[in-house]
Amino acid sequence: MSILNFNAENYHQHCDFVSGIDPRLGEVIAAFGYPPLWQRLNKFETLVHFILEQQVSLASALAALNKLKERLGTIEPGGILALTEFQLRECYCSRQKQLYLKNVAAAITSGQLDLEAFPNMEDDAVRKELIKLKGIGNWTADVYLMFVLQRQDIFPIGDLAAVNATRSLYALEPGSALPDIVAISNQWKPYRTIATMILWHYYLSKKLPRKLKKDVAG
Repeated sequence: MSILNFNAENYHQHCDFVSGIDPRLGEVIAAFGYPPLWQRLNKFETLVHFILEQQVSLASALAALNKLKERLGTIEPGGILALTEFQLRECYCSRQKQLYLKNVAAAITSGQLDLEAFPNMEDDAVRKELIKLKGIGNWTADVYLMFVLQRQDIFPIGDLAAVNATRSLYALEPGSALPDIVAISNQWKPYRTIATMILWHYYLSKKLPRKLKKDVAG
């Protein structure tokens, strides 16, 4: 299986192509413009940010990340491992997320997790390495593949915003089954990441104030 990536040069072209497959996505672009090219760097801080974003608002996660930056300066594995439970709590990290952050920091320090190897690994191999770690599930692996490695054919079924945007765009019932969402997303192959970016753009354009939209990708 080959590695499929997107980049700044082909991003709008891919948006146009997937909009041709699904006119509803084209309606989003017509109404709100092209989605931003959300990107994050392939480094430990990014993984920390994703863990902080699990099951909380974007604003809450960003506040926690900024508190960690205030305390540590640069967010590195050694710095996280050196923080006490009390210090992490002061940075708005729950006990559960403290365990997750320290677990990932220890994996990088020991060499168990090698982020620098990821760009040359296939999607499934990257996912396998990430979800080995306690605190990292499919959602975190999905967004890492999308935002960091820019893999073009990922649909994060565990992402509430993407799922709800799909329900809204297709006028589905609020509690419609996830297999129905997956079936819809399959028509976007091999550009499911691009379609998801459009869905997020739709969701954020309707839901969030301007300043926070700029902060979403870190």
